[in-house]
Amino acid sequence: MTRVLLSGAQVVSLAPNRPDTECTDVLIENGRIAAMGGHLDPTGAEVIDLTDRIVIPGLVNAHLHTWQTALRFAGADWSLLEYLAHTHGHVARIYSQGDMHIGTLAGALNQINCGTTTVGDWCHNCLTPGHADAAIDALTTAGIRAVFLHGAGHGGPAKPHDLREIDRLYDGPIANSALLTLGMAIKGPQLSAPDAVIADLRAAIERGLVASMHQSAGPPGPGWNDVSAAGLWGPHANIVHGTGLTDEWVKRLTDAGVSFTSTPENELGQGHCTAITQQLLRLGAAPSLGTDTETAVSGEVLTAARITLARHRGLAHEQELHRTGLGAPTIALTSKQALSWATVHGARALGLADRVGHLAPGMQADLVVIDGRALNLWPAHDPIGAALQASIANIEAVMIAGHWRKRHHTLVDTDIDEVKDRLQQSGEQFAHKIRATGPVARTRRRVVRMVVRRHLSRQARSGGT
Repeated sequence: MTRVLLSGAQVVSLAPNRPDTECTDVLIENGRIAAMGGHLDPTGAEVIDLTDRIVIPGLVNAHLHTWQTALRFAGADWSLLEYLAHTHGHVARIYSQGDMHIGTLAGALNQINCGTTTVGDWCHNCLTPGHADAAIDALTTAGIRAVFLHGAGHGGPAKPHDLREIDRLYDGPIANSALLTLGMAIKGPQLSAPDAVIADLRAAIERGLVASMHQSAGPPGPGWNDVSAAGLWGPHANIVHGTGLTDEWVKRLTDAGVSFTSTPENELGQGHCTAITQQLLRLGAAPSLGTDTETAVSGEVLTAARITLARHRGLAHEQELHRTGLGAPTIALTSKQALSWATVHGARALGLADRVGHLAPGMQADLVVIDGRALNLWPAHDPIGAALQASIANIEAVMIAGHWRKRHHTLVDTDIDEVKDRLQQSGEQFAHKIRATGPVARTRRRVVRMVVRRHLSRQARSGGT
């Protein structure tokens, strides 16, 4: 039996019926939290003194595409049209299984380094079964907890998800994993014909899987009503971005238990907008958060939480300024709420709320140790505020299912230089193709952009399929 006793830290559990912050011991046995309290019995345990540290639940990045990591910041100044044209319309189609593996491995390791213990890995470039297997192997090698959201980037709106592949993965590579869960990255009612999305959602419900879908760049089309008529909205459904949904639709979906994920930095930069968080907050609900694509932004979900909090505080101040000439006299949204978006609500969106997202006896021992001694956080008068403002440099240690994946500010059992070399080799070939200036490359680029623009225009006009 493995026992670890964490002692001396300020603990932000985010658990119901516990203080916001408390100086308490955390006893971990066999990968789970066995007890939390003062002066716990250390017999047989490795005791770790965490004085002046802050312990929080492992962060949950509910929406990102780790397979794109080799393209990191290639699209720092791309519009949504350019991202779709370059990434999906061009280089995604030539990804090898090796490219999928190293991108996913590097992306997952980076998440752990940032304090993320659980990812919703939206893998919508599974060109072959081997591509999916390579991504799953990489997640396993990284040692991260993940919901592997299987998707395929190509295929017409009438084509439903490949359930033979879903069943193969469910019974095969993921079946015996303690950390990986299968989900479906579906096209959803915006990009699928009604019959196809209904078939996809029924398949997800029958298998007990989360089905995640995008909604952006246009209002909801008739397929949304068809899904409602079929009674298929529920906690198994996750909607990313949510741009274009009316308040009525957001309430209807929230009442049905549907979760929403906002990726604020990417949404603001590429034009998705971030209205869904404001709509949810008005209903007393809350978003989960993701970072989306590292072609454009970094993978730090704490940054996403801070951006979301700042944006909505800013809106409140602006509204009060128009009304009274002064900013809001009090702050409605708190740092605790923002931290919960990146933990509690992320776990719920991925169907893992019974395992991760907060710290309590019986929960998986997924947690982050933040070094509060660092100059940028000291003195940490408010541990929650300090945790929210932490950077990668402050993430001292990360534990997943009772195993240290990062200790003393360094990833454990990882040859980072080898990972970086493989990632660079993979990324350079794609960057070269994106930057190519020959006549064939220019013609291809022009055609792809034309197709993508037409597609986005059709979405904006008709609300999808």
